Amino acid sequence: MTADGFSSLESLFDVLRFTPTGFAAVFLTVVVGALVQGSIGFGLNLLVVPVVALIQPAALPAAMIIMALPMTAGSALREHDQIDRPGVVWATMGRIPGVVLGAWIVSRLEPETLALLIGGFVILASFLSVISPTLEIRPASAASAGFLSGVMGTASSIGGPPIALLYRNSPGPVLRSTLGAAFLIGTALSLAALAIAGQVQLWHGLVGAALFPAIGIGLYTSRWFHRRLDAGWLKPCVIGFAALSGLGVLLQAFLK
Repeated sequence: MTADGFSSLESLFDVLRFTPTGFAAVFLTVVVGALVQGSIGFGLNLLVVPVVALIQPAALPAAMIIMALPMTAGSALREHDQIDRPGVVWATMGRIPGVVLGAWIVSRLEPETLALLIGGFVILASFLSVISPTLEIRPASAASAGFLSGVMGTASSIGGPPIALLYRNSPGPVLRSTLGAAFLIGTALSLAALAIAGQVQLWHGLVGAALFPAIGIGLYTSRWFHRRLDAGWLKPCVIGFAALSGLGVLLQAFLK
């Protein structure tokens, strides 16, 4: 590569506010996260957010919410005939006040403090995913899950576990498609709330868009996994990795 080429590449990463090594690490994590979410219905930001929080906490949560939009759309469209539409409606209604609360939290916290909060969210989400109580899908439970998802999703871009817990005992296609539809609407609401609160900048959009190819790779590859993998084996591995990542974020925040 010529000197001009290196200069252009460096300028690109300056705009993204990532080092080349840091962005490469995030890109690879997004590929794995998209593969996991495409296979079991959630898990993308459980894997990606802790890594981003360590490398560039100012990118959270806006850039990761933008990055997740094509992931949720792809998950919803792939098995759209299996979506639990009433559940999505009630979850969305519950998510609206949760989004408002989450946006308020983000507007009041510094990136480092938010990273600390995110570490706690990741560990909490991992713990909830392990205990996974059996919940009956009703309007009240769907709205409650939507509220928690709205708070967590807007404040940390990790909004999957509450709704995933609610649909854990549903067939795989119902779980994946319903979560995808709920997350698509929910992440759009979260992004709008953050924009109104002044928490979305141009570089956030550029980072999110730069990670779209990683989403495409992971989502496409998951076609060969989501009906074959034993979710009972894969899910504990994902949760364990996420919990360790969350602990790493907390340790990093405490050491600053």
